[in-house]
Amino acid sequence: MVLLKDSSNLALVKRLSFILILLFGLIFTSFAQLKTTGSGDDDAAKYLKFYPNPAITTIAFEFLSSDYDKNSSIEIYNFMGKKVYELKATSQIVTLQLEDFYRGMYIYQLRDGNGAIVESGRFQVIK
Repeated sequence: MVLLKDSSNLALVKRLSFILILLFGLIFTSFAQLKTTGSGDDDAAKYLKFYPNPAITTIAFEFLSSDYDKNSSIEIYNFMGKKVYELKATSQIVTLQLEDFYRGMYIYQLRDGNGAIVESGRFQVIK
């Protein structure tokens, strides 16, 4: 009988853990939807502007100067920190198709030819 009680407690703990993780995910998603900002998050020097934000099908990254570093790249990370895409700076405006992206917040990092982070920011994908 004691064995049954312990296994039911373990099942209860597993269920509660699952519910807490689910609630945290829902709260994070709701917060991410409320924190939508434009392409300019602060007044620091910017090398890129991106639009639209939030994005549905595509997002464009535009270099603000025509003499941008052609060896630079834009790396895209999901909210968990996993790199999900990398764009090379092939032109002054680089467009990213979002059909394979899930709904949520993403971080971009502009990196120079040596791999150093020059600028970073965030954008939201809504579907």
